[in-house]
Amino acid sequence: MIRVGPAGNSESFTAMGYKSTPQIPEYLEKMGLNAYEYQCGRGVRINRESVLKLKAGCEARDIQLSLHAPYYISLSSTEEDKRLNSIRYIMESAQAADLMGARRIVVHSGSCAKISREEALALAKGTLQMALAALDEAHLGHIIVCPEVMGKFNQLGTLQEVMELCKLDERLLPCIDFGHLNARTLGSVRGAEDYEHILLTVKNELGEQRMKRFHSHFSQIEYTENGGEKRHLTFADTAYGPFFAPLAEMLVKYDCHPTVICESAGTQAEDAATMRDLYLQAVERMGTH
Repeated sequence: MIRVGPAGNSESFTAMGYKSTPQIPEYLEKMGLNAYEYQCGRGVRINRESVLKLKAGCEARDIQLSLHAPYYISLSSTEEDKRLNSIRYIMESAQAADLMGARRIVVHSGSCAKISREEALALAKGTLQMALAALDEAHLGHIIVCPEVMGKFNQLGTLQEVMELCKLDERLLPCIDFGHLNARTLGSVRGAEDYEHILLTVKNELGEQRMKRFHSHFSQIEYTENGGEKRHLTFADTAYGPFFAPLAEMLVKYDCHPTVICESAGTQAEDAATMRDLYLQAVERMGTH
């Protein structure tokens, strides 16, 4: 069975009368969702009392928490200070995740606009190794770091680059952002065969167990031919992909049970519920695992 839920709160969260972090578990239960990604993209600023209530509510309802680390993390920066600060941001994210009972943190790799992709990847590997060592030293080695596939051409984070980062340590899990991958490859993620190729790439590079339990973001994303990702859409916008139904079939076929976080623009909980339904339909058609 997969875990599925939103990145942050849909517009319907406040429309339904909810106002605060401790109310998120009740909202997710009403929506029939069992995962939630807490957003720290603009910095790790949390209220201890609120996130402890969030933790208790999620544990009571079997909702799995993850956390998105700050967007400005750059493992590949040519400036040492920025790389060292990125390690600090990862530490802060892991501490916050541990407090709220989340086990996974999603991390951006950085840019490769000023240097070659090979140089950027080498810098990112070194920074990530130092971050893992720092987590171990702080007794936070149980927090799983998930390098994310990115959507813009000038960002480090192709599918293969994420595979290379995850090879550093078996604890690392890829965050396969299918919308980003589709955007940076100008719409190449179309049918079941494309999703199958992605899953088998993870299996061949990182092993079957990490393929089965990878982390994921999913949304439909508008892109441009000269830059890649432009903006996140909703499932009602069908001019751009990718589309979830063929992925659901491949998840059932390969007995994968990832966490799938929806990043639609304002309807992420509703679209997550749609993904849940499409997955359950695929299970019914193809048999349970």
